[in-house]
Amino acid sequence: MRALADFIMRGRVQATLVVVGCAALPLLFWLSAAAGSLVFLRRGFKDASGILAWALLPALVWWFFGEPRTLMVLLGTFGLAALLRAGQSWSRVLLFSIAWGLVYGVILGSVFREPIEALAQVLEKALPQMLDGLYQQLTVEERARLGSVIAPVLTGLIAALLQAVSLLALMLGRYWQAALYNPGGFGSEFRAIRLPLVPALLLLVCMLIAPNFGSELAMLTPLCSVPLVFAGLALIHGLVAQKRLARFWLVGMYVTLVLFMQLIYPLLVVLAIVDSLIDFRGRSASKDAGDANGEG
Repeated sequence: MRALADFIMRGRVQATLVVVGCAALPLLFWLSAAAGSLVFLRRGFKDASGILAWALLPALVWWFFGEPRTLMVLLGTFGLAALLRAGQSWSRVLLFSIAWGLVYGVILGSVFREPIEALAQVLEKALPQMLDGLYQQLTVEERARLGSVIAPVLTGLIAALLQAVSLLALMLGRYWQAALYNPGGFGSEFRAIRLPLVPALLLLVCMLIAPNFGSELAMLTPLCSVPLVFAGLALIHGLVAQKRLARFWLVGMYVTLVLFMQLIYPLLVVLAIVDSLIDFRGRSASKDAGDANGEG
């Protein structure tokens, strides 16, 4: 991967070739976003604007054919990269990603309304079997409320996935930047990520209470969980780097995250919230955060 980053930074032609080519190919839009964010972070908007403009052309073509995800992830990643280059911390970038997640949700709800509603109806019919005896204990009003939040939650889940992809693309671009110009810089930045207590608690409140104020607000639950999950991952990486945990825990976490996401994902959310209260890594972790240009 470093060889690809080195190729991207050789010149404008090479960078344009990778960014545009990956945006034009199916399922490689995340690599285009990562390559574009590398150019953005290293050279700034003025030098990268031409390359980014060319990348939007295949993204607009995909949008025309009913595939908006390429354009959404590209714009989302570049927007987050602008914050990072401007000197904002990773914690603020993670929190700001929720705004992009909301934009994603609105677009997805408009473009894919019919298939999402169709899937929601299928899931609603399957609820009695999925919840077994618990569903029969619900009142008619509670069943109606449960059915009404399925579509917004589905929309939020898809939007949260794109939100996470945007963050991962940005992190890959940041990793490339550090690998080329400041080896180890990204690792220090990532391991130091810790959400402040007040924002972490606000995210928890939004996840638990927002759906009670309207079914459409149920979309916030998955969107607000994304920054907490990344903070939870950073916590585990930080503890392993401090040798408070064996490396086995890091490997096991990612393996179980893939195999049992429904169990590990909420656990990472809880760990991030508890870390905001206790700060497991200690105050010394803040010294490793580095500056916002990824180059020491």
